[in-house]
Amino acid sequence: MRDTLGPPPQRSASRFSGGINRTVAPWRANTVPYVSILIGSLIPALFLAPTMPLLPPLGFMMLVGWRIMRPGFLPLWIGVPLGAFDDLFSGQPFGSAILLWSVTMIALEIIETRFPWRGFWQDWFTAGLALVGYILLAMVVSGATLTSYLFLAAIPQIVLAILLYPVAARVIAWLDRFRLARSRRVD
Repeated sequence: MRDTLGPPPQRSASRFSGGINRTVAPWRANTVPYVSILIGSLIPALFLAPTMPLLPPLGFMMLVGWRIMRPGFLPLWIGVPLGAFDDLFSGQPFGSAILLWSVTMIALEIIETRFPWRGFWQDWFTAGLALVGYILLAMVVSGATLTSYLFLAAIPQIVLAILLYPVAARVIAWLDRFRLARSRRVD
């Protein structure tokens, strides 16, 4: 039996040092969304078919996902530099992603202002419309001869883009938790 007059038992400091006096790493909080969008722009360049890309525009999908999940985080003008980076690696004429990403950011801002409530289905529907519009308008802006076969070839990419959005949303949620995770102790 323990002596009640003696000192209390000592607890391990590492056991309770998780939440007090810890901070979010500023480099991680500010760079994770942009780096994830840039990596998303690079991945489809690895899997190109002779006529159409095999993967949907993952960089655009990440941009839309970050904008929908964190409405005030990305500024409206971010479509210009991120779109320019995407244009360099996508094979589209320079300026097409700049225009389409900027218009998308403005459109999502208007939708967010008009419908401030959000749910998963509304987010998925909004992202699906943005992805379908982007893929079709990117075909128009590309300068390719628009035929019914070209639109038919885009259907698998459109379907895959719409079906992959929930996966992208989960990845973005995980990246957001990583971005806001507490880091080392501040003295």
